[in-house]
Formats: sequence, structure tokens, C-alpha cells
Amino acid sequence: MEDKPIFDRYFRQRRYDNSECTFTNLYMWRNAYQIEWCETENYLCVKASWNGETFVFAPFGGHTDTLIAVVEKLTTYFNQLGQPLLIKGATRIIVEILHALRPGHFVYRADRDNYDYIYLTQDLIELKGRKFSSKKNHLNSFLKSYPEYKYLPISKALVPSCIDTALAWYNNRDSTDSILAYEKEAIIEVLNSFEHLALTGGVILVDDEVKAFAFGEALNDDTAVIHIEKGNPEIRGVYQIINQQFCLHAWSHYKYVNREEDMGIRGLREAKHSYHPIGMIKKYDIRLCSMR
Repeated sequence: MEDKPIFDRYFRQRRYDNSECTFTNLYMWRNAYQIEWCETENYLCVKASWNGETFVFAPFGGHTDTLIAVVEKLTTYFNQLGQPLLIKGATRIIVEILHALRPGHFVYRADRDNYDYIYLTQDLIELKGRKFSSKKNHLNSFLKSYPEYKYLPISKALVPSCIDTALAWYNNRDSTDSILAYEKEAIIEVLNSFEHLALTGGVILVDDEVKAFAFGEALNDDTAVIHIEKGNPEIRGVYQIINQQFCLHAWSHYKYVNREEDMGIRGLREAKHSYHPIGMIKKYDIRLCSMR
């Protein structure tokens, strides 16, 4: 984890609200996305590839006066690769900065599948009102069936049980799905390295067995990001209880929770909307204009 201080230094130079801006997220997905990084002009540049497409995340740093120089270097680098520059994960702030510095120089396209979902932490804890009635019903069903459940923080002793719970979840899914295969690998690696990462996690225990777990971390001074949440799908209300208890015990002092993107997966999108986000972190793809 020797690279972590370098990443954290750049992530603290300006406020970031998008979920990519944590070391853990990039570390988890480094194999799937073939992640590489470098420093230049007081910026951190992170390159990735997926489905044959190579791109860079919006450069991380706080020195606006050198951002164009960074983009020009990236353009040259991508030309050497034989493809045009593609920047992904750019928030509205980066779009506005680049547009102000080089108006008409770039094309911006909203990437809806990668918008992050933002919730009020107290909404996820309290589940008040009619809009959360179905969630509360599931939660109450769990509490009625398992009144002696326990919530505990993830510890080294609980990691093997968390891994067993994750493996059981994946065993009931499409084994040919590459995203799920990479996610399984990432979760197991993070759990095995949990004590070395700046993560907070929680589990739901029933009869001393882990039935659900979640982990995340602080994204900025008022927002937590939840990276992973897994549970036994045969237990009604297990996701409602881990979501509520994790937010209550770990994140009640934060105003917002970022539950990341839906990746364009219909079921995941419906699930994220069902918790009534108060907003979205919009992200954009940035390319050079073809007419220059």
C-alpha cells in the first residue's frame, strides 16, 4: 500500500464528490481496469482500460493553471498509442474549468451509467415516511425473525466469514459475467488487506454467522462512500438492516452517503432509486473536438 499517501495527497487538494477519488476504489479495480498512474505538472494522472477502450480519469490535483499543460501531455501520449484522448469520470467542475480555459476545444458527453447516487445519511438510518414504507417493512420482517442479531465492526477475526458470505453470493450468480468475476476478486483482496486500508466496515451476525457485510470510507469532510454491500439474499430484510446499521454506527456524523454508480444495470438502478437519492454526481466523457 506504499502508493496510498501519494493518492491521498492529490485527493485532498480540492473537494471531490465522485466515488473514484479514493485509493481503495482504484486499488480494488486495478486489475480489472489495468490501472497505471503517473505524476506530472502537480497532477496525478490515472490511466485505465475496459472492453478494449483506453482512457484516463479526469486528472487529480488543485493547480488549475497547469491543467491544460497536463491535458496536452495526455493528448501527445494518446497519439503515441494511436488513439484520441478520452477523459472519463469528469465532474461538472472539471468541465467548467476546461471550458473556461479552452472554449470550443473539447466535446463533453454525459455518462449517465456512471453517475453516483447521493443520499442523506439520516434518511438511510431513519427510513421515515411513506416513500420508505417498503424498506421499513423488510427491515421489520428481519427484526421480527432475528431479534437477537448483532451488528459488529469488521475485524480481522470476522474477515474469513465475510469472504464466505461473499463467495456464497457469487456462487448464485452468472459465473461468466466478467464484472462479477473481477468484483469477487476485488472484494476478497480488500478483505484480506482490510487492516492496511483506511476502511470502515460492518457486519450483521445471526447465530454468530455473518449474514451481511459492508465497507466504505470517508470521501470528503461531509460524505462517506460505500464501496461494497453483500448479504444472504435468502434472508428477507438483510440488505435493509446492513444498510441502516452501517450508516447508524459508522456514518451518522456525516451528512451524505455516496453509494456509487449503477453501471447501467437495470436491477441495480432500480435498487439505488428505491432509496430515494437526493441528488446525483454527474460525470462526463471529454474528447477533443474533431475540428481544430
